[in-house]
Amino acid sequence: MAPQSMFDGIKVIDFSHFVAGPHCTKMLAEHGADVIKIEPLNGDPARLLPMHKDGRSAFYVQHNLGKKSMSLDLTKPAAQKICHDLIKDADVVVENFSPGVMKRFNMDWASLKAINPNLVMCSISCFGQDGPLASLPGYDYIGQSYAGILDMNGEPDRAPVFADLTFGDVSSGTHAYAAIVAALFHRFRGGEGQHLDLCLQEILFSYHEMNVQLYDASAGAYTPKRAGATHGVAAPAGIFRCGERYLFVLALGAQWDKLAKTMGREDMLSDPRFADLAARRENKEAVNQAVQTWLDAIVDPDEALAILQDARIPSAPILSVPEVMEHPHTRARNMVRTVVDPVWGPLKIPRTPLRFSTFPDIPEQTAGFLGEHNHEILSDVLGYSAENIAVLEAEGVINSKQV
Repeated sequence: MAPQSMFDGIKVIDFSHFVAGPHCTKMLAEHGADVIKIEPLNGDPARLLPMHKDGRSAFYVQHNLGKKSMSLDLTKPAAQKICHDLIKDADVVVENFSPGVMKRFNMDWASLKAINPNLVMCSISCFGQDGPLASLPGYDYIGQSYAGILDMNGEPDRAPVFADLTFGDVSSGTHAYAAIVAALFHRFRGGEGQHLDLCLQEILFSYHEMNVQLYDASAGAYTPKRAGATHGVAAPAGIFRCGERYLFVLALGAQWDKLAKTMGREDMLSDPRFADLAARRENKEAVNQAVQTWLDAIVDPDEALAILQDARIPSAPILSVPEVMEHPHTRARNMVRTVVDPVWGPLKIPRTPLRFSTFPDIPEQTAGFLGEHNHEILSDVLGYSAENIAVLEAEGVINSKQV
């Protein structure tokens, strides 16, 4: 029988919390993996994040769709035994505790490999499993700071700024997803299970598409610095104002010729100061000012965009989140997914960007209430009796809360 989904039959035990790990396991669940999320008795701290309705976190719902929830006190041997029994038959374990925490729970790689040699275990942390910073607590923005990302954001003569988005967490979850798929592929070809060490700082550092090599290739003569609204090297490339809206305009190579003609500045094409990319980089203030002067004369951002896009010059309005959600292209691509939650009802979230022609649809999914699936998993998967489960509940090994 053909599989019903991309990861049909893949079993995942998820010890992660907040965003990075949950984003990874949500992607696995969206494409058919059977994900059991192990939460502490008080739940994933993400359940405390806004917005709330009747105690139910919309943030938690978005990042934990399609997962079954078990709530366990992992400090108790009985809870650890439950996890070990589940992991014996699992394909993947995902965790994003600080290094060392899983070992305290007897669920480090050495312990789990002994239980299941075919297991793929993925550990996601801010600084990785080793190195001088590994023991430090870390979040996305801490990783951005140590990766040289925040230093590149903002105006050159002001304090650095940060985008109020955890793109490090989300991209770490996505990298973890890719690493897990690669490790499973290796295993399905006859290889062994393995431990994956995903480091948020390392992932963000890889986003320097030119800064590292520019610094090294120039023998330190070029130090990457934040450049504000326009690109530090390329020109024209950056944010420009037109009337009441900001636009992003980027014109490199042959696109520069088109832009100069579109602006009525053919004179710039014969000016040696703007002859090529290197020359325009050295004179980027003059290039950017020419673009801004042209936009100031047009005033109407819709008219300016129509002119630029008709000339095939890369350009875009800088849209707000509501504007993106309502944009015709967003609607045509179904980029906004509506899930139906037992408490929230219809709730809009971003759709997974992964699209497969054989499996084009995403199943209807909800996020589990805290400990909602304790009894189901213990009885149906592990064969615990009702009496055994009652004892675990009485001893505080498990509990269930409807949030």
